[in-house]
Amino acid sequence: MFPRLRGALSAASIALACLLAPCATLAGWALYALADTGRYIAAVAPLADDPDVRDAAADTLGSGFAGVVDEVTAGPVNGTVRLFVRDAARSFTRTDAFREGWDAANRTVHTAVLGALRDDGTAGRPVTVDLAPVAERVRDRLAEDHVPFARRIPVRHTAVTVLTAPEADRLRKGFHVLDVAALWLPLAAVVFAVTGIAVAARRRRAVTAAGIGTALGGALLALAVLVGRRLTVAELPGPVDGPAAGAVYDALTATLRTASWLLVGLGLTVALTSWLTGRYGRRPRRRSRAEPVTGPTPPRPTRTGR
Repeated sequence: MFPRLRGALSAASIALACLLAPCATLAGWALYALADTGRYIAAVAPLADDPDVRDAAADTLGSGFAGVVDEVTAGPVNGTVRLFVRDAARSFTRTDAFREGWDAANRTVHTAVLGALRDDGTAGRPVTVDLAPVAERVRDRLAEDHVPFARRIPVRHTAVTVLTAPEADRLRKGFHVLDVAALWLPLAAVVFAVTGIAVAARRRRAVTAAGIGTALGGALLALAVLVGRRLTVAELPGPVDGPAAGAVYDALTATLRTASWLLVGLGLTVALTSWLTGRYGRRPRRRSRAEPVTGPTPPRPTRTGR
């Protein structure tokens, strides 16, 4: 193979491998971190103790309870009652019952969404959940803690829409693509990297380039996570609490940020090791002054008789 053709093929293969590495990391994170109920619950469970999340949950619970009171009294409640309801909701978010309800609600919603994404038979239908079992579980926990009037908390079976039909259909198609990408993208990245190093005329330099490219890919992925956070929080509707949404985003992307910095560390380690071994690994052996010079033995003079 011609040297120029080998160089071009090696450069193209290594470039593709470095581009596919962060994409494969993103696909693997989405499939094995977000699409796994156990890992998802483990990621969002600590948010029950986050102050921003608790304040946002207290506002939502207080507004919902005030609406129930409006229906019972057939009229709007006064400001004193609303203030009492808000303080009670904030006190509730600091209890074990709230943490238990937080985990149960997240598990219910995640299971419903994941089931809809994996089932093609739900196409054209919205994703809804009934949070009445969660509310009943929280009510029983409050009653066990001897909270006054806990048994009188109403539990209504209401279908809450999590995803509309168009949103669910778009996510379902993306989930199927993600399922394939999480398997083939890492394999393709490894194949391209090995091919680029194998056909390179200078393999040590190719390994160094692959390491630097992998580190750059990891850095770009970390930057994309940071930009995605700002865009996600900025595009949320007005009533949604920004700090709480940021806390949720940080909790869900914690493993992705770790994976991106692992790519940076791995790439830099490979590049530095390759460069150091190339620079200091093969030192020419210097000949000492006392070492005799080896060479062809000169012919011995012959005596000639008279």
